[in-house]
Amino acid sequence: MTIAKKVRKYLRNKPYLLEALEKGIVNLSELSRQIQEDLDIKNTSAVKAALRRFAGELQKNKQKREEKVLEILRKSILVVYDGKSVLITSKQIDIEKGMKVDLPDKFVYLLDKKDMPKKVSSLVKHDNCTMIVMHSPKELEAIPGVIAFLTTLLSEQNVNVIEFISCWTETIIVVEKKDSLKTYEALSNVVC
Repeated sequence: MTIAKKVRKYLRNKPYLLEALEKGIVNLSELSRQIQEDLDIKNTSAVKAALRRFAGELQKNKQKREEKVLEILRKSILVVYDGKSVLITSKQIDIEKGMKVDLPDKFVYLLDKKDMPKKVSSLVKHDNCTMIVMHSPKELEAIPGVIAFLTTLLSEQNVNVIEFISCWTETIIVVEKKDSLKTYEALSNVVC
């Protein structure tokens, strides 16, 4: 295996380094020494050259990918629903309205606060939430990185996402009410 292939294989398992290389914020000389040591490679310049080429490819691909993501998000529409609750149970409950996700050993319900069953044994319950639904064009399905972009965007705003559901052209994000304005502002800056 060539040194370039060894370097790429090494980096593929380190997403934080890939991101730093994509952003151009890593000291290539220091990273070369680190990789050289970890992979027991003698030729420092070959490792650094492989890193430089790979970083260039990553930066070019990231820019293209991000442009596609932003293009699809600009064509999306945001709708905000207040007064939502999230309920996670170990046993199925009978509901008339809302959403239910069946998981192997639990059930997740997204309901209007007023439709929340009064006496139910829950594993987790979140009241007074806001649900933001993003309606996107059907091309969304073919664009990699949209979900990663959205979750990174919200994470950078220190927003804790209670539930995140991606269903074909709908992306449903549930946050605590206290984070709703921050979430809407962050999303509306990319959705036109």
